[in-house]
This record gives sequence, C-alpha cells and structure tokens, in this order.
Amino acid sequence: LLVRIIQGSTTVAMITAAGLVSPVITNGQFDNVQLACIVIAIASGALGFSHVNDSGFWMVKQFIGLTEKQTFKTWTAMTGIIAFSGLLFVSIIYYLFG
Repeated sequence: LLVRIIQGSTTVAMITAAGLVSPVITNGQFDNVQLACIVIAIASGALGFSHVNDSGFWMVKQFIGLTEKQTFKTWTAMTGIIAFSGLLFVSIIYYLFG
C-alpha cells in the first residue's frame, strides 16, 4: 500500500510487494489457501488510495467529469475502502481456512 501511495503505479506496487515477500514464501510451508490469501493481500494493497500520481485517477476524473476535489472525495476514498475491505476479507479467510 505504501509503494502504491508513493509511486502511483498499481503494477509496480504489486511487483515490488511480490518481490519483497517471495523469500518468505519460498522458505515457508504454505498451503494453497494461504498462498491465495497472500496474493489477494498484495492485490488489495496495490489498489488502494489512487491519487494524482496515478493515471487511473485522471481517467476517472475526465470520464465522469469531476473536479480534482470531487475525485479525491469519491475515487480516492473508494479505492481506500476497497483496499481495507480486501485486507479484512483476506484476514478472515486466512484465519478460518489457512
């Protein structure tokens, strides 16, 4: 999530996060559910808090016809909710089935 906020690119955030956790995954004993939860957690973090350094922010602003302030209040807030909802969901799944 931090890489996404600082850098802006969802793709770079996911690849960076995957690279950071790969040594832990290769040395650990994870079943398929746990690995799926790790992937979902990475994807959820990469989606969060789209703002001015993200091209998606500007696409949403232009297509919907919002001002920057309106886009922050709607799009950025919504992507933050999606990120935290994904984290909550994956935590529950990991706890119940992992």
